[in-house]
Amino acid sequence: MSALWMFPALIAVILTGFPVALTMMALAVVFGLHSFGLEGLQYQFIQKIEEVATAQVLAAVPLFIFMGAMFEASGIASRLFDAIHMWTRRIPGGMAVGTVIMCVIFAATSGVVGATETVVGLLAIPAMLKYGYSKSLISGTICAGGSLGTIIPPSVLAVVIGPVANASVGNILLGMFIPGFMLAIAYITYIVILCTVDPTAGPRIPRAPDEPPLGAKLLLTVQVLVPPVVVIVAVLGSMMAGIATPTEASATGALGTVLLALAYRRLSWSVLVESTMRTVRITAMILTIVACGQMFAAVFVGSGGLETLQDFLKEFSVGRWGLLFLVMFIVFLAGFMLEPLVIILMVVPITVPLIEAAGFDKVWFCVLFLVMLQTGYLTPPMAPSIFYLRGIAPPEITLRHMYTGIWPFIGLQLLVVGLLVYFPKAVTWLPDTVLTGIR
Repeated sequence: MSALWMFPALIAVILTGFPVALTMMALAVVFGLHSFGLEGLQYQFIQKIEEVATAQVLAAVPLFIFMGAMFEASGIASRLFDAIHMWTRRIPGGMAVGTVIMCVIFAATSGVVGATETVVGLLAIPAMLKYGYSKSLISGTICAGGSLGTIIPPSVLAVVIGPVANASVGNILLGMFIPGFMLAIAYITYIVILCTVDPTAGPRIPRAPDEPPLGAKLLLTVQVLVPPVVVIVAVLGSMMAGIATPTEASATGALGTVLLALAYRRLSWSVLVESTMRTVRITAMILTIVACGQMFAAVFVGSGGLETLQDFLKEFSVGRWGLLFLVMFIVFLAGFMLEPLVIILMVVPITVPLIEAAGFDKVWFCVLFLVMLQTGYLTPPMAPSIFYLRGIAPPEITLRHMYTGIWPFIGLQLLVVGLLVYFPKAVTWLPDTVLTGIR
């Protein structure tokens, strides 16, 4: 019964501002000593550290991060931004629409929300302010578009949730395809409708006198867009074809971004060092939290917390759909207080056995979990996306604009969660089809 106090204690200590990884490890030590004694705790910790250190699939984390870092440092992102906005600028809310498309492309080369939002935000915010876009729409578009890094493959969180849930990372990445594009289409549809009804929110930009002819625009788009798309297709296509694991595919993508920077004549020693050091910092942070989270979950399960929780749910007879709703509701509420990576490490190890016992598909649940988790990037007070935006936004975009702008996009995310529950094939169809083709 004492294991159930681990979660209130975790939330209480995190809210004091103490580092998440150290909090998880400290609580695992305190509760583990109480439950197992020193020798049992040492065995639990050594086992979990070894599992994280030897998990081959986690090697994809630094490689996906390196892809995004090289993509940004080589200057490819700014050229992509100009090429996309050349096509979208004349439709209602066209610059915001182009920003969402840019977020999709960058998320597919990065897998990290912070990198996607920071790079795209630095490019898009000055341009949208220049043409009088609503500050709330700017804020909501950047925050929601940046958070697509959670659900557009390849996603670092997908690589983390796979081993934690004991599910295939490749199948999770494939299952994320359709939901990711559903979210992007929902965002674009909302922006176009809003700016059609209220043109002041995102005015059309008149045709520039020096706008290039159609042929020149097509040529420029091909030159800028095709090479990054080739890298993305090489990464995701190799997994879909069954010829590469996620780790091998991420290595292909990392090499591809280096060759791309070389082709654009942007590869230098400083770019390589900057990208590598950023990769090391982010990877060290993620894997430290993962290792400490695994220790925390091991102590909880080993102390009998999972059995106690199962008995509690059986006593209340919530049913399989009630269980699913309860888990999603917990994830939604946790997003107000905790970072998404922490939520994965807290909730997934405990709930996956219950979800499997209820007869739900594990890959479908992981993708549904990630879409719901995406709301955590937007919901205050934690709201990592708002923190990223505050770091790059000019003073005229205030917290009030940010909080006002995110709520319509949170509603769209919850709508997509509902559609995925009603149409589970939107997640499972692609992994099933690819597996059938491989066989």
